[in-house]
Amino acid sequence: MAIFDIYIKKLTQYGAEVLQKGGEVREIDCPPSVIELLEELPVRVGHGASPGIILRGDTFIELGNPDSGSSALLLWTDNTSLLTDGRITLIGPDIPESSGGSLPFGQVLMVGGESLSEKEHEELTRNQYIADQIEGYMIRSIPQHMWSRVSKEAAEKGFCFETLGRALMAIFKSEVSKIQAMEILFVTSIREDLKPLESIDEQVREISHNITKDVWKAKGYDLDEIECTLGWDCRSCEYKPVCDEIRKVVKVRKKKTKVTKTAADS
Repeated sequence: MAIFDIYIKKLTQYGAEVLQKGGEVREIDCPPSVIELLEELPVRVGHGASPGIILRGDTFIELGNPDSGSSALLLWTDNTSLLTDGRITLIGPDIPESSGGSLPFGQVLMVGGESLSEKEHEELTRNQYIADQIEGYMIRSIPQHMWSRVSKEAAEKGFCFETLGRALMAIFKSEVSKIQAMEILFVTSIREDLKPLESIDEQVREISHNITKDVWKAKGYDLDEIECTLGWDCRSCEYKPVCDEIRKVVKVRKKKTKVTKTAADS
């Protein structure tokens, strides 16, 4: 059993409990392939699809601002039978129903693949923060939270949680080839409904940090020693998404440099 399997099962129960209490729960089933996921989407998806800035005056809806509350989780498993590939579960109102509003926002991304392991953990976690890859969608995030905006223009085109879910699935499956199944839970009902997610998040956060420490220790870096001597902790740093984005840019530039050098040598 993978380390997050117990929490994936708890989240399945969570949806059932909300439904039992009379909560608004919708399920949307999307196709499995990246090509099918992107077909007929009302907005562009991919690197550079969004300028990354949506001003308040251009905002159709705000999700998960500090006053409303938010929670963001990423769970992975090597047991794909725990997930319904392509399933989006929405608890609460959809985006087109909430013009001008500010809603609490819970986002749980669950990915599965028989070959997934701790080695992919950091890459999977990083992909939660899609800085510029979805047109009309901006993330103002800090670790374990998800504060975002949807533009009026995107809403007019038909942007909804199915759009966001399909885009996220396509991005994850494109970036991490080992993913065989992906399921998403969105919560926009009331702040009270975020509490079970926050409870799970506290436990998952510690596990995630330990996995990251072990991975970096294998590379020769002791994060415990760094945190003690320098007094910082990536988990609580508001600039973590920025650092992650810089790492991605550096990685791309290294690839381009390598290609250029190879071409010059040939």
